Amino acid sequence: MLLGNLLSFYQQLRLYEEQFDALRSYNLEKPLWVFVGSTVNAVYTENKKPRSDVLTVIRFLHRFLNERAWAVETLEAVLKGKTGLVSPDGRDVFAEQFPFLREQAVSANDLYEDMLRRIFHAPGSGGLHLCEIKNSPDELGLKAAGVGQYFGVVYIGDVPEFKKLIEASAPELTLEQDAIARSLFERINRPDSGLHVLIGARKFMEGWNSWRVSSMGLLNIGRQEGSQIIQLFGRGVRLKGKDLSLKRSTPKDDPPRPQHLPLLETLNIFAVRADYMAQFRNYLEHEGIETDTLELSLPVQINREFLSRGLLTPRLPAEADFIRQTTLLLEPDLFDRRPSLSAIKLDLSLRLQVLKSVKPEPETKPEFQQAELSGGREQHIPKSILPWICWEEAYFELLNFKQRKGWTNLIIRPETPQQIIERLSDSNHCWVVVDIDLQKPLCSWADRNQIQEIRKRIQEIILAVLCRYTEKFYHTYREEWEEENLVYQPLDENDPNLTFHPSARPETKRAYVLKLSRSETQLVNAVLKLLENRKALYEEENHNLPRLQFARHLYQPLLIETQNQRRLNQSLQVVPPALVESEQRFVADLREYWEAEKNGTLAGKEIFLLRNLSRGKGISFFAQRNFYPDFILWIIDKQTQRIVFIEPHGMLHAKAYIYDEKARLHERLPALAKKIGDRSNRTDVLLDSFIISATPYDELKPYYGDGNWSRKDFAEKHILFQEKTNDYHYLEYLFRCATKGKTG
Repeated sequence: MLLGNLLSFYQQLRLYEEQFDALRSYNLEKPLWVFVGSTVNAVYTENKKPRSDVLTVIRFLHRFLNERAWAVETLEAVLKGKTGLVSPDGRDVFAEQFPFLREQAVSANDLYEDMLRRIFHAPGSGGLHLCEIKNSPDELGLKAAGVGQYFGVVYIGDVPEFKKLIEASAPELTLEQDAIARSLFERINRPDSGLHVLIGARKFMEGWNSWRVSSMGLLNIGRQEGSQIIQLFGRGVRLKGKDLSLKRSTPKDDPPRPQHLPLLETLNIFAVRADYMAQFRNYLEHEGIETDTLELSLPVQINREFLSRGLLTPRLPAEADFIRQTTLLLEPDLFDRRPSLSAIKLDLSLRLQVLKSVKPEPETKPEFQQAELSGGREQHIPKSILPWICWEEAYFELLNFKQRKGWTNLIIRPETPQQIIERLSDSNHCWVVVDIDLQKPLCSWADRNQIQEIRKRIQEIILAVLCRYTEKFYHTYREEWEEENLVYQPLDENDPNLTFHPSARPETKRAYVLKLSRSETQLVNAVLKLLENRKALYEEENHNLPRLQFARHLYQPLLIETQNQRRLNQSLQVVPPALVESEQRFVADLREYWEAEKNGTLAGKEIFLLRNLSRGKGISFFAQRNFYPDFILWIIDKQTQRIVFIEPHGMLHAKAYIYDEKARLHERLPALAKKIGDRSNRTDVLLDSFIISATPYDELKPYYGDGNWSRKDFAEKHILFQEKTNDYHYLEYLFRCATKGKTG
């Protein structure tokens, strides 16, 4: 259980570090693992030996650091959901945990190595050292053997007594003294803190606040504590939130929130010998958080008759494996080889957010005004700073980055990092927004300490650029490899887009998973009634459970999100997610257009629609950058099969067209369709794509070209607006454009 807690914290820390830029606007702090015991000294016996809650945790950390074989074996069991810890429904408690880590497809051995480096600052396995901090009598510092940097702190009331307990009960632990270091506990809330673990008894529950707490381990807590348990949970339940809203994000955030953001907004609690749930439930209800939920499966019905029509999808063959089948050498000339690639742009500046309460008028409620300031400016990397870079350190950090990503087929030569930066410096292929002047000679800074800080900052900037370049290089060649290996495969009911069950539960039948609040009795009753009346579920639309019925879709029902459901956001969660407004509007418009034109302009054609799922299941383009078009539309006649990828979404936050790979996908697809056709011996298949803008034309127009693009100009770029007038019907243009091409 303790290792599961540690792995859960590692997942949060890794996600935070790897997606720092994307997460910046959500005001998340660096994750912190807090472990709390009832008391420090012996409170129970185990195998007739005294045990301490705090010592139990410390011995676990020592074992993890010292016993590599055990740690790797246990990590593998946890990730595979084969720990033997079974929930009341018979499933392993870890069976559906760690989605982000499972996506990385990293071996347990590599995972262990990265945990050592990322959490413990350790290059390899070894024991645990506890250091008495002489300048702070309540603290013991934690560090791995042979490492100078502390990764954690034990904050307790009686250090001498605890040391006696260690000497008597845990001779395997190394005790030291540190007469130089100041309080570690006071460093925890610093932005640059390398402290990841805080261990103690109830001592620090009162009078301490931190936004960092993301994971808690509890031993013998909650049996007697009363109000203190509420204070403890308050450390982790509250967060700053986007725009300092003090709220967690929702799937409807605009722009769309990062995929795994909820993992960082979730307080994970692991407990041993703790009876705290009653207090915690009361606390959550007091905070307005739903605690009593019901999980139901809503069966999905596949249209097998449609699947018999030979619908094709571009997929990689089952045996294709980029990592196993290729070796890639990192080269510094990516932009020379691929001049059409967008430049590297990194915002590494410090930001300040200010929230101010003002009263516009006397006797009125206060309003909040928010301002965000950035301390940086956009700059090139000048050649003058290159001599100040430690290229050996940059090389090894880049190797660590490669290892974390699991890119075992990528070879990086020691001289390549310097060659990359030399190529990028003073070029139009790399821009950084930073809060220091890169053009200013380093020797002109005021004093030695300031020079050291600036050198450290420059090293961080260079490493960030190297990582982004390497990522771009790897993704570019991986996508090209995938394009060279795609083939047309017939869609069947075993396609990942149609399986619908979580990967950890392959035995589950095809169904939505609905998590409902029991307090929403009307909604619960509506779902239960539909489970008894499958005909109504698949053929009717009922706003008690909002859904859209379209006979040309490959499965039923299509669940949709309504304004009422947004109000019920915490009361109803749907997996896979329900259709948002722009998506459901597209489906409704397509249904209307089909009914009106199936015997007119669409006579002799059939259409089929499929909602495309996301990572790991749906059809993807630039999969490593997470672009999965929302819908796949097949248009079939006697001569051709046209596969059209459609993405309805807001466009205000999109890049300029020339840099927007999603919008420009249609430019690549004709040539790609021919290549796939040649490999698949099919000459009757065309590929196309469209962006359906939920942002109205008048709002979007100022951001494109010189601000004077007409609807026709947008349409020529396959960007359509959800408008239906006598002069403009976006679906009419879509079908006219998608069916005018000829196969090769």
